[in-house]
Amino acid sequence: MTPPERRGGDRLVRTYVVTSGRARASRNHFDHITLVALSTSAVHLSRGQLNPEHHVILDRLASSAQSVAELSALLRQPVSVLRILLADLMESGHITTRQPIDAADPTRSLLEEVLAGLRNL
Repeated sequence: MTPPERRGGDRLVRTYVVTSGRARASRNHFDHITLVALSTSAVHLSRGQLNPEHHVILDRLASSAQSVAELSALLRQPVSVLRILLADLMESGHITTRQPIDAADPTRSLLEEVLAGLRNL
């Protein structure tokens, strides 16, 4: 029989505790490619009510904006859990989001720069 620490059961309990038993974010929805950054008022907001995972997210965002997928990988948390944590931080005013550049409609100059870069390889 496999010991409990190797079965992965702790991970399910841990994610349940981290999200306070929630399976979905309250209002905000985050795509994998959504860029998350600290809000301008984050420095002045209290962190007293935040859990350790929230603190880790804020510390990671202190240096630069990160995508939801990047944060998920860095924190070793499932994206579903990270979305809940990010929704908490969004509601408290600690973070803001912005969509990445729309890659579906690139400009001609951008395509020419990419082509020139490929030719230089």
